[in-house]
Amino acid sequence: MARPTKRRTKHRGNAAGMIESRGVTHARSRSTGTGSAPGRARVDPRLREPSWRSAFIRALFAAGVFVLVMLLALKGQPAAVLLTGLMLVAVYTPFGFYFDRFMYRRRMAKLGQAAGRAPAPKPRGKKR
Repeated sequence: MARPTKRRTKHRGNAAGMIESRGVTHARSRSTGTGSAPGRARVDPRLREPSWRSAFIRALFAAGVFVLVMLLALKGQPAAVLLTGLMLVAVYTPFGFYFDRFMYRRRMAKLGQAAGRAPAPKPRGKKR
């Protein structure tokens, strides 16, 4: 028996052969990088300057994992494990910040060198 209404397809192809999902008909393409927030461009996290806040959050996470492993798997004494976790946060935070800052400065220097001038061409002669 024939279908009473036309069946709606989930995808459709356009003239260029691209398949679009239903409802994506606006002029902006998904491949141009415009996401859900049209006014804000996404910044690569590696290009953001490091902050003490991000280093502290990472240290809290690492110390939390350490405390959980020590309490659950190795059955440590809770007071000693929590004290060790606090000491780890105090050590991990500055270490993480200064390591992030080192990597950030290195990355910026590399990008500045690449954007500033072209590298010298390599000689093509035989090595002696």
